[in-house]
Amino acid sequence: MSNNRIGVLVMSYGTPESMDGIEAYYTHIRRGNAPAPEQLAELTARYEAVVGGVFPLRENTNRQVTGLQTALDAIAPGRYACYQGLKHASPFIEDGVAKMAEDGIKRAVSVVLAPHYSTMSVGGYNKRANEKAEELGIEMASVESYHLHPKLIEALVDRVVSALNKFDRKEPIKVLFSAHSLPVRIRESNDPYESQLMETSSAVAERAGVTDWEFTWQSAGRTREPWLGPDILETLQDVADKNYKQVLSVPVGFVSDHLEVLYDLDIEAKAAASELGMKFERIEMLNTDPFYMETLAESVEAKDRWR
Repeated sequence: MSNNRIGVLVMSYGTPESMDGIEAYYTHIRRGNAPAPEQLAELTARYEAVVGGVFPLRENTNRQVTGLQTALDAIAPGRYACYQGLKHASPFIEDGVAKMAEDGIKRAVSVVLAPHYSTMSVGGYNKRANEKAEELGIEMASVESYHLHPKLIEALVDRVVSALNKFDRKEPIKVLFSAHSLPVRIRESNDPYESQLMETSSAVAERAGVTDWEFTWQSAGRTREPWLGPDILETLQDVADKNYKQVLSVPVGFVSDHLEVLYDLDIEAKAAASELGMKFERIEMLNTDPFYMETLAESVEAKDRWR
């Protein structure tokens, strides 16, 4: 049965559905190699510190998919049907495409819940989606980035301005924009990831009236190869050495509450800042912010219209 609706594959990294799923999730990230007991214990402890055994993180992505469907229905009622595909958890990217085929979808657009393009992140998601779509006879177009979409910038500016009000505005505030680190080798192929992150950060800082800011990295993988730096923990030390007492974290590379934000920033970085005698606050994440949902919807529609 043919279906004239346009499928929209909404992709993200994925997170376990419960504490019981952490080992399988970690094994998938490690390409089928089970983690050592101490590695599993460390990751489990991080999740426990964030969620306390109750696991709401997966719901963030589910709500974003629902929010995008609502935003698309407002633009073009009945034209689009959203499906979810995750990199490291079920439903996997291929599962989402297979469900489209099962529903008779013939044309689709893929979009990642990450505004900035890298061949190692968004490029990899889109490659998997397109390969499965080709196998199943679906014409798939892919959104590559939306890092300067006016509504994305506006949503981030609103959060920065709001968060700055938590500080003593008479004293210096260092604003630290951050994103997930990637291996340094991405620079060898002129990957746009770094430049797009800087463009977003510059646009947000300018609109928010922030002049005292830096870009830093976080959440680097633990592999033998070098990753982009400096890490935010190093940057916090540097900022403290310059006698700052106030830091605002703006994780511009992330769009929802998950481990890299709730643990790496809210627990680890905040504790490091406290030890250095600094007040540390973070902007609220985009999650299902209407401007972010409209950013995604308009990016999908534009790719659908111009392919």
